[in-house]
Amino acid sequence: MRDHVDHASLQQAAELLQQEEVVAFPTETVYGLGADATSEKAVQKIFEAKGRPADNPLIVHMAKKEQIHEIVQHIPEIAHKLMDRFLPGPLTLILKSNGRCAQNVTAGLSTVAVRIPDHPVAISILDECGLPLAAPSANLSGKPSPTRAEHVYNDLNGRIAGIIDGGPTGVGVESTVLDCSGEKPVILRPGGVTKQDLEEVIGEVEVDPALSNQGSKPKSPGMKYTHYAPDAPMWLIEGDLSFFQNQIEQLKQSGKRVGAIVSNEHASELEDAVIHTCGSKENLREVAVQLYHALRSFDQEDVDVILCESFPEDGVGQAVMNRLKKAATQKISQT
Repeated sequence: MRDHVDHASLQQAAELLQQEEVVAFPTETVYGLGADATSEKAVQKIFEAKGRPADNPLIVHMAKKEQIHEIVQHIPEIAHKLMDRFLPGPLTLILKSNGRCAQNVTAGLSTVAVRIPDHPVAISILDECGLPLAAPSANLSGKPSPTRAEHVYNDLNGRIAGIIDGGPTGVGVESTVLDCSGEKPVILRPGGVTKQDLEEVIGEVEVDPALSNQGSKPKSPGMKYTHYAPDAPMWLIEGDLSFFQNQIEQLKQSGKRVGAIVSNEHASELEDAVIHTCGSKENLREVAVQLYHALRSFDQEDVDVILCESFPEDGVGQAVMNRLKKAATQKISQT
């Protein structure tokens, strides 16, 4: 990770942000596309660059925990505990907004999502510009999130004011989003901080039913949209190795060129497909780090269909599978 960026570049990025422009920068999760969260004009440029639906709220990034008070009405005790334990880090808290952030940041909701990134470049930019920054992932809407500067460039070159290259990101999937604005804390998006991690600090945490039941209306408006999809259609395969190989063979017989995203353990066992690995099944955090790069790598390959292995939904595996299910055009199960 290139966590050192020269001060002149940081200063230039800060000046652009102060001029209501948008700049991409690394966080510990994925690259973010930042703009002044208090300026409706600046935030609108995020939506235009990404092609993002306007009812999809944005997460506000701040440099210090003390600054969160500036944009919220009140911080509940459970939020204080979580801030002390996990911030800076890959956790986003939804709290009651005090109205300081632009309306298009919150999509007109009474709440605001806030986090403190755990990345020296992100913190330096936030300090340098002196602004709270709305910063969704720095990709075209619907595409896999960017974990490298070249991913941002491929999607947004010519659409934004600048990109700060801080090297590959460290977590690989977005932050966990936890709604702390109601009576009980609810996970709206699984991410780098797991349900088990949260419950060790504050006790029972609920999960938005829409994460497992597609018929349920999600509490977060943005969760109803398709995300993370590569250019070619992707099928999520649930089954053993022989079942996976059988799917490849059926597609090949129908004249399809097949790509496969699989664990290190399965890569050498499969035939007749363009293989990209995404880490070991024994280390789901490694899979999370490599997932989006693997999805994007097929944009440079001439494949008709991508088959992707399924992973256990334990710990960060819940975040991995959440992203894969949203990226998939269909799911093929052995049983």
